[in-house]
Amino acid sequence: MLTLREIFVFSETSPLLFSQYLFIFIFTVMYGVYAFIHDRLNLRSFYLICFGVFFYYRTGGWFFSLLVLSTIYDFYLANAIHHSKSQSKRKLFLIISISINLGLLVFFKYTNYFANLANDIFNTNFHPKNIFYIASNNWFGTHFDISKIVLPVGISFFTFQALSYTIDVYRKHIEPAKNILDYGFFVTYFPQLIAGPIVRAVDFIPQITKKFHLTEREFGHAVFLIMGGFIKKTVISDYISINFVDRVFDDPQLYSGFDNLMAVYGYAIQIYCDFSGYSDMAIGISLLLGFRLPLNFNSPYVSLSITEFWRRWHISLSTWLKDYLYISLGGNRKGKIRTYINLLITMLLGGLWHGAANKFIIWGALHGGALALHKMYLEYVPWAGKQNSKLYNIIAGVVTFHFVCFCWIYFRADDVPSVKMMLSRIFNNFSLPDAMLKAQSYWKVFSFILIGYFLHFIPKRFKLNLEERFSVMPLVLKVGIVAFIIIAAYQVASSEVQPFIYFQF
Repeated sequence: MLTLREIFVFSETSPLLFSQYLFIFIFTVMYGVYAFIHDRLNLRSFYLICFGVFFYYRTGGWFFSLLVLSTIYDFYLANAIHHSKSQSKRKLFLIISISINLGLLVFFKYTNYFANLANDIFNTNFHPKNIFYIASNNWFGTHFDISKIVLPVGISFFTFQALSYTIDVYRKHIEPAKNILDYGFFVTYFPQLIAGPIVRAVDFIPQITKKFHLTEREFGHAVFLIMGGFIKKTVISDYISINFVDRVFDDPQLYSGFDNLMAVYGYAIQIYCDFSGYSDMAIGISLLLGFRLPLNFNSPYVSLSITEFWRRWHISLSTWLKDYLYISLGGNRKGKIRTYINLLITMLLGGLWHGAANKFIIWGALHGGALALHKMYLEYVPWAGKQNSKLYNIIAGVVTFHFVCFCWIYFRADDVPSVKMMLSRIFNNFSLPDAMLKAQSYWKVFSFILIGYFLHFIPKRFKLNLEERFSVMPLVLKVGIVAFIIIAAYQVASSEVQPFIYFQF
């Protein structure tokens, strides 16, 4: 029996997740009310803003105030940019917006990292203080620990979303939102608020003024996405994470080379199922509300090159980095050498965006270097891009997949020494007898890993056909299938639902 405290009060140990029974209950109640008001546009906007702020509070606590603050200053700065006739003033207001947004992101996400880096380099003993906690303690009589700088959930996502808005207004790609209610709706829209897709104002804000419209086919598509994402997350990702992947990555020296290798393959499908599962649920939930979000994943492990991988993986981030960072650096307009450097810088910063640690910088550098090398290959090798044989495609696909898996080791491992330990175990402690024995011992986990890859590599036409069949089913049958999947998924799950991986970013 749920209590009001469990529903309405934030808990650090139990944030609100799409894949929880609690969210299903809350969303069902919210959607029941929404059904009566979705045609009254201003009321709909206000209602979803309130729910978005509540959702963020239940997921990230009192940092919802940061979200509200961001909404206010970016709305007025964008208006100032739009109405200023002087180019110097427009640029000044843009710089202020970028500085505030990136300043908050750097403070919360990178202060401790840079402080520790400075201490290591200069042999100092600097301990940063949380200036926001100091202000709260002085002004409101709170008792926050000023030595802790806690990362607000999803700050990287809503910061990039806010930046795209002010930059697009500055570039005159869009006009600012007509009122703060519309902009607040855009910023606080809960389905993609925490972990994307990163939505741009030019794509979303025009939808705010359109009346609710949802066809029967779209309803089936939305439910299909939600259930698919739910299965990816609760059945596959959480199971292989808890029962195998986390154990090996936490202590790689305790496991054989085969165990470490399977943990790498396991993490590759785990992070895909976790993150694409969230994106699928976000897109599906949003569609039920009448709003269309962009595709964020498109079977990335079928890629035949690292360039293609980044066109299929976290599409909203990769396109954001291209449009607002790579192009701003000069893109490919300033010569080949500068193009390669721009690719490397973009991915280095993309790696740093994922986390304040050397391992993320190395991860980004590896991808940036690979993108530059692939671009060089296409430019200097005569037959590049013209090969289309099955053998070539198989080799290219296998090489690309294993390079991505190699990079995932840096992404997931606790630190760089752990990466070295894993690689050492894989190459120096691998034997076929051990592999056969472990395949028998961990057959359940390995089966779920195989199921994950099977679902990923299913031809797109088969998925569309399955979705089509589901969409035309009678509503009663759809409800029965959904209920069965939810109950079955929680029976398979071995423990409490785990937080989504990208919540930490």
